[in-house]
Parts: sequence; C-alpha cells; structure tokens
Amino acid sequence: MAANDCGAASVEMLGGMLCLDFANTVGDHLSDRPSDYLANYQDLVAWSQRAGILGSRAAQQLLDEAARHPAAATAVFHRAVALREAIYRIFASVAADGSPKTADLDLLNEALASALQHTRVVSTRRRFRWDWSDEIALDRIIWLVARSTADLLTSGNLDRVSQCSDAVCGWLFLDTSKNHSRRWCSMGGCGNRAKARRHHERTRKIKTISR
Repeated sequence: MAANDCGAASVEMLGGMLCLDFANTVGDHLSDRPSDYLANYQDLVAWSQRAGILGSRAAQQLLDEAARHPAAATAVFHRAVALREAIYRIFASVAADGSPKTADLDLLNEALASALQHTRVVSTRRRFRWDWSDEIALDRIIWLVARSTADLLTSGNLDRVSQCSDAVCGWLFLDTSKNHSRRWCSMGGCGNRAKARRHHERTRKIKTISR
C-alpha cells in the first residue's frame, strides 16, 4: 500500500494485529523509495491513537512529556523504528516459510523484557487479566507493540501471517479467509492496481496481435 499525504493519523489498519499494523507504517516497503508514515515521536503518538491503543488524554500526556524531554523522545522514536523494521523482517520471513534472523529476535526480546517490567495482573469481577502500569513513559507504545508481536508469534494464528502479493507493497496481514486465499493487503488498493495492470497487458497484447 502506498503512503498518502494524510500521515500517521490516517494510515490504513489492514494487518489484523497491532504488531502487523505497526510494521505497515511504511508505504511500498519493497520499493526503491518506500514512504515512511513515521517521521518523529509525535507521529508515533498519532499512529497509536489511530490504532486505538492510546486515548486522547494519554496521548496528550506523552506529547507533553516529549516536549519536556525532546532528546529522550527522539531516542525512543529511533528505538521504535528499529523494532518496527525487526518485526517486519520477522513476519516477512514467517510469511515466506523462512526463519527469522537471530539479531531481529534478539531486538524483539530486548524490547519485550523491558515491556514486561510494566505489566501487572488485575482483578475484574472474579476474573483476572493482564494490564499495564499507569506510569507516563515515553516508550509505552513500544511495550504494547512488543507484547502484540510475542502474542502473535506464540499463537495458533502464526501460519495465517501473509504478505501482500503486490511487487512493491510488502504489507503484512493476518489472512482470516477460510482457505487462506487472500492475496492483497487491500482489494481497493493493491488488488485494483493488479487488475489494472492485467487489463493493460491484455489490451497491449490484443493491439499487438491486430496489427
């Protein structure tokens, strides 16, 4: 899927899992000139609101914290981008029936170890669930993405991770179709691009034959 002018706050959520949507914050990932939706920490927060993992109050708290500590926010942003690329490579390898690189898994595990320090178990109506601490931490978004990645990697849905068949898109998604037949991140985007290319090729061949 190609990037548009709307930026991080409007990027399409087609992955089916938080970690895959995060990996998809680059348009035309396989092209020579990919387009990144994330340019700074503020974009990271905007994407998190779009993904539904931060409310407006929490987002503003993080933005205020980033304004007070810009160097720290920039460092967190670069860590987030490095993790994103590792996640992308891991799941692209999984989708191709390959084996992820040790360095990428190490980076993920480092982020996961840090994230798990901020988890807790809470009680809700005689049941228990995982939750996160309430602290205002600049790397909070990384916690959630790392946990989502680990959850998918250790779930029964791992064999449903697929990659868009478009030559330059490269977006990842969870194929929930009954026969695992989904080929495109979006029929309205890459699917239509493929149909248009096929139509153009058929038209060109017909014109060549009729000469």
